[in-house]
Amino acid sequence: MALLRTRQSLSTTRLTESKEILALLEKHPAFQKAKTILLYYSLDDEIDTHSFVARWCKLKNIILPKVIGNELDLKKYDGPENLEKGAYGIQEPAGESFLNYSEIDLAVIPGVAFDIQGNRLGRGKGYYDRLLPKLSAYKIGICFPFQLVEEVPVEQSDISMDEVLTLGI
Repeated sequence: MALLRTRQSLSTTRLTESKEILALLEKHPAFQKAKTILLYYSLDDEIDTHSFVARWCKLKNIILPKVIGNELDLKKYDGPENLEKGAYGIQEPAGESFLNYSEIDLAVIPGVAFDIQGNRLGRGKGYYDRLLPKLSAYKIGICFPFQLVEEVPVEQSDISMDEVLTLGI
């Protein structure tokens, strides 16, 4: 029973912190100005973006990635009815590819860890490493406070975030 309570507590903390971090994002000038935003549909260990994506798709153009081979294919999010289980069990959008990367005003990017210089540590497959150089959008990494570390390893090809948002900074 103690293990179950601990797990439920972590789940509650994750949802509470997710809402607080996404509230910071909503107040950010780059978010408020943006018409087209690249977001992500979260995994269980990431900031929970599901309701955030659903709410904001009515007011802004929300673009979500879909894993195809070794690349992220971007697609417009039109609602939960157009999601399908894709690679890694992630809910991904169906439909036509969104190819006009220059229209993306803001990219909100997940990571395993970030450092205070805006460097990002991903899951190791390089999907975002291949996508980010194609974007001219302002890039905000979002993470839980424990994911903000002093320094992450950086390679020459890595693209850093313009800003990292979390609680307590």
